[in-house]
Amino acid sequence: MKQGTVKWFNDSKGFGFIASEDSNDVFVHHSLTEGDIVSFDTEEGPKGPKAINVVKL
Repeated sequence: MKQGTVKWFNDSKGFGFIASEDSNDVFVHHSLTEGDIVSFDTEEGPKGPKAINVVKL
């Protein structure tokens, strides 16, 4: 499982991006707050990698 920090999150739209510690930003659709530390897996989405199995640490 990867780990990263929520780069930004739009609460009203329910999505944002995670700054992964080992790659580029990853799309996330989850209830998070900017600055949260999370662990996650990734899968390829239609517009690039997206986070799945997101857990707030």
